[in-house]
Amino acid sequence: MNFSDFKTQIPSLTTLKLGGLESHFALAPALRLGYDAAKIQANAPKKAAVLALFYPDDKNNTRFLLTKRASYQGTHSAQISFPGGKIEDSDLNLEHTAKRETFEEIGIPHSEIQIIRELTDVYIPPSNFLATPFLGYALQKPDFKTNHEVASTIEVLLDDLLNEQSISSVVMTTSYMKKAKVPCFKLNDYIVWGATAMMLAEIKNLLIESKF
Repeated sequence: MNFSDFKTQIPSLTTLKLGGLESHFALAPALRLGYDAAKIQANAPKKAAVLALFYPDDKNNTRFLLTKRASYQGTHSAQISFPGGKIEDSDLNLEHTAKRETFEEIGIPHSEIQIIRELTDVYIPPSNFLATPFLGYALQKPDFKTNHEVASTIEVLLDDLLNEQSISSVVMTTSYMKKAKVPCFKLNDYIVWGATAMMLAEIKNLLIESKF
């Protein structure tokens, strides 16, 4: 999809009903399916926000940004995610959190980011975070400047997300699950699963709906 066509869909993207848990659960690991709203609330999760940023590449094709997290001694080491992180006391709101974290992690100024809308919260059991995704865009390709939290940036064509063949499943072993089959997206030769895949599933459904 070229970026001009993407921009024409933005008004629809702001008003369409979100897919919510129905979209999320199509790409959710079995571990996540065991948590209902009451159980999540009882865990008093920490709040976080992430940004799904769309922008034109040098050929005016629409892309969005993922990052590979740096390796560290923690639950989400080296995983694929959107830029983002936990809310800080100085943040005005969760949208501010998403923009601040995006600037800190990959160097995109707030002024270059246009927010389309807030998406459905995603609960992340292993780290007990409730992450709020924001859908946004930039009018030109950003100049990425990564910090120590990011191993690399991953620029994905929107058409690849919309391609049904990008959906697959893999057997994963992590610090909190052993040989578990999980649904995923395969994008740019990376396995995208868990919370990020759940967010992408809602974004994909929203983009498909906006065409009609």
